[in-house]
Amino acid sequence: MSDNEKLHTFVLYVENQPGVLNRVASLFRRRAYNIESLAVGHTERPGISRMTIVAGISEGAAHRVEANLYKLVNVLSVEDVTHVTTIGRSVALVKVEAPDEARHRLMEIARVFRARVVDLAPNSMIIEITGTEEKIRALEDLLRPFGILEMVRTGQVVMTRGVKRARARQGESLSADPGDSDVSHSV
Repeated sequence: MSDNEKLHTFVLYVENQPGVLNRVASLFRRRAYNIESLAVGHTERPGISRMTIVAGISEGAAHRVEANLYKLVNVLSVEDVTHVTTIGRSVALVKVEAPDEARHRLMEIARVFRARVVDLAPNSMIIEITGTEEKIRALEDLLRPFGILEMVRTGQVVMTRGVKRARARQGESLSADPGDSDVSHSV
């Protein structure tokens, strides 16, 4: 990332159709923007998926990307939530060397991070952690001296705090119920 670039987080609601992910990723590729994180999944509405994309781009480019995403077929709404208060989480599975003498210490580290041991083999264990990017990086740093054998991470998912009304194309409403409270508390 250059000096004028920063990580921007986009939330898209799209029709769950073949080719949508390719069209969205191609928009970033054509402009030579690297996608740092990408997560896609079903929503509470049948046939609608939600994409969370994190990419390093300048402020002006972020506005252009947002406008161009709206032009894509099957994209219902787009929002750059970079400057909005959000709650974000990722998941990581870390396979670490775990000889008998290190297991107690590894389990203690996992407990401190509120992570879970999800597999225990004769000489290794797999630890699952959910949290912010910083929390996952901190656990990774502590596990590295034990010997990380393998690691996989999901893309980051985010939600804005409180009631949020998404801008939708073609007048379709993607927002929460109007009776929802604007008060929210993060844990």
